[in-house]
Amino acid sequence: MVEETLVLIKPDGVARNLTGEILRRIEAKGYSLVDIRLVQPERSVLAEHYAEHEGKPFYEPLVEFMLSGPIVAIRVAGNRVIEGFRMLAGTTDPTLAAPGTIRGDLGRDWGLKVQQNLVHGSDSPESAARELDLWFS
Repeated sequence: MVEETLVLIKPDGVARNLTGEILRRIEAKGYSLVDIRLVQPERSVLAEHYAEHEGKPFYEPLVEFMLSGPIVAIRVAGNRVIEGFRMLAGTTDPTLAAPGTIRGDLGRDWGLKVQQNLVHGSDSPESAARELDLWFS
């Protein structure tokens, strides 16, 4: 069953000129880029995107980081793409992410208040539907 997911290349990935490499890895895995946008998100979009984290200590630093520069929003399609992209991205902590993953090969811990880990991928079909609607409405 073909599904769709949201992938975000976060401001650190864009600033480090890794957009092309990340897109290459998504396509090399066999997934399709359905839509792609370079955006400077508004706080309201990020507040809705990260609503489940509101009130947590990392919430405000995360929103500030995501406001710090442009983001590439991508609608990606493929068989089991939600699960597959999350494996391709690697674990949230780049220090622990396996070699061969986006975060394992390209990310690192910069010692900042919030983890700058290059990419976001939806974690479930429900999240993908909500996030795609938010970023591609």
